[in-house]
Amino acid sequence: MTDSTPAAHRTSRDRAVTVGAVGGALLLCAVLLGVWILNRGPEPFAVDEAWNRGMIDVDGAVFDILAMFLNVAGGVLASSLIVPGVAIAILLYQRRPWSVGYLVATLVLSALFVQALKHLFGRARPEDILVVSDYGSYPSGHVANAATLAAILVVLHPRIWTAIAASVWVVIMALSRTYLHAHWLSDTLGGALVGVGIALACAAFMAERLRGERRPGRAVPAG
Repeated sequence: MTDSTPAAHRTSRDRAVTVGAVGGALLLCAVLLGVWILNRGPEPFAVDEAWNRGMIDVDGAVFDILAMFLNVAGGVLASSLIVPGVAIAILLYQRRPWSVGYLVATLVLSALFVQALKHLFGRARPEDILVVSDYGSYPSGHVANAATLAAILVVLHPRIWTAIAASVWVVIMALSRTYLHAHWLSDTLGGALVGVGIALACAAFMAERLRGERRPGRAVPAG
């Protein structure tokens, strides 16, 4: 039985619907968490305050260097231009134009969603912030960028090692943002929800095209 059978198409379609539903649920959770934060007023959650105090006790030159590096690596220049540019070049070399479209659309929608939530909820950042950041603490843009790129990697290259590496990258980025007191812990959770949610929703929308480019032995147009 090949992928062209009705049963295979139904299975693929059902899988795409499930992936899209999970992505939508994650985005809804991100919005609801923001509403909860907004309704609480300026007071952060108890876990946010406890985590922020705990980060004060974590000190050392190695952590400072790593956190500052991730502050730059997760910024607009690196995570939104340099890394995607390299990925696009690789995908074009592999003749995967739909994967390029998926990557670009996902990154753009993720950035727009993050900025919309930042301006909608307007949460204040921790007072002891150690870096210069833009408006709005919720959700974390750095973590959202990291989660978006991580999820894109897993979608385009679904392997165990990519899933592990992607998860580690997101966790390290989240820890660095709280270490620099640029975000509350719940901000990083919101960023992760947005990044993964957008990536899954877009993957579901383009599932058939992406699957065709991954299929072994697929025909490649001349030129």
